[in-house]
Amino acid sequence: MKKIGIILGLGFFLFWGSGPAQILNKSFAELNKNHSVTISGNSVTDVNYYNQNIWIATGGGLSRTGDNGARWFNFSAADGIGKGGVSAITFYGESVWISTAFDTLVPEGNLSAGGGLSYSGDFGETWHHIKQPGVTNVQNVTFDIAILDSVIWTASWGGGLKKSGDWGQTWVDSPPDTFFFDPLGRLNHRAFSVIAADSVLWVGTAGGINRSKDGGVTWENFDHQNQIKPVSGNFVVAIEQQKWRDKNIIWAATIEAEDQSEFRAVSFSEDDGETWNIVLAGEFPHNFAFDDSIVYVPTDNALFKSIDFGANWDEVTQIVDKTSGNLLFTHNFFSAAGAPGHILWVGTGDGLVRSDDGGTSWTIFRTFETLRDDNNVSETYAYPNPFSPFRHNQINDEGHVRFHYRVDQDGAVSVKVFDYNMVLVAEVEKELYRTGGAEYDAIWNAKNDFGEKVANGVYFYRVDLPGGKSVWGKVIVMD
Repeated sequence: MKKIGIILGLGFFLFWGSGPAQILNKSFAELNKNHSVTISGNSVTDVNYYNQNIWIATGGGLSRTGDNGARWFNFSAADGIGKGGVSAITFYGESVWISTAFDTLVPEGNLSAGGGLSYSGDFGETWHHIKQPGVTNVQNVTFDIAILDSVIWTASWGGGLKKSGDWGQTWVDSPPDTFFFDPLGRLNHRAFSVIAADSVLWVGTAGGINRSKDGGVTWENFDHQNQIKPVSGNFVVAIEQQKWRDKNIIWAATIEAEDQSEFRAVSFSEDDGETWNIVLAGEFPHNFAFDDSIVYVPTDNALFKSIDFGANWDEVTQIVDKTSGNLLFTHNFFSAAGAPGHILWVGTGDGLVRSDDGGTSWTIFRTFETLRDDNNVSETYAYPNPFSPFRHNQINDEGHVRFHYRVDQDGAVSVKVFDYNMVLVAEVEKELYRTGGAEYDAIWNAKNDFGEKVANGVYFYRVDLPGGKSVWGKVIVMD
């Protein structure tokens, strides 16, 4: 039930007791050892609603909330899950299963590696960790997990499609065809997505969509070349099932692989994969979410919404927090999930957002380092730092850096940026009223007050707070 935020290319280097615990009889409030007011990371690659909780996968770990985001419980390697960010989430009975991934330095360069699988049956109070399946974890990241009839299926790039019938103690290579496992030579053995839809297994690879109605014994392949109404492309990075009334639709994120006639789009089938309809041509979709008949598709450029099963689409490209007025500085929408009450959660490259009204208004959740009122902690900081206006927090072809500060009493706040010679460069905030007892971000686009991009170098900023107090910070601007 994951969907990956960054999709790798087709070329790659290939190196080669018991079931899950049952749920404990504990309330959400009792499990507070990892209680936080913020999520674990701002790059949110997967969002799921399960067992009255929202679970999110981030580059900083796993987070969940049971009270609409008022409190978060965060989990990392220190709590027993695998090393790195979370790359996939799924659920089975009362258990949550995840996989993790991290970067590792090898002679060929900095490559991705799988951190293994972990599962918990008690809301994350305890975790059971499983070593990454395969000969090596390098270039072997688990992008998706599905469980059908107590058999665990994992999809990974170098590791292909694997299954385990003994809760991860042993694994078997199970390519979705009749050929010997060879991910170097066969695109259909490079797996990226897998779901168990009712009793049917669906697997997305770099060679199309594969369907098995007998638990992986036999397979049928649907690709861009072998059907009259085919998928748009053979590189299938996400698959989901929508069931509503008499509808049973398989939605797939289908990207171009090697054939020049292929293209990126959303492909969906209402006849069990026999024919496919193409929508949102040219978009790079990452995930799907459903609210009864409504379909949401997060893509690289926008969040798309259809109320008529893909015939027409509305899009959201910019999100503003309805309370603070803060902007979401990204066009990259990675994941989405619907929750009871027609609540929509969306994971992005700049945080998590929630809408209670179908995408009209939003609440933004982001992680940040809280400023404490003591002599050992900085009173302000810039992030990211160093800052590249061409890479960080991009929106409308501009990058943005945040100056984080705390206000202890009500009043006006001004934020000014100076160069190394203490010459005023830009006034980011001018006598903006702020309520005391809270923390805020001032946003700078690395331009001076004339709209010109500033040169690389060190810049200082000053936050003028209510009561006559000023605090200083520093940011490095670099291409």
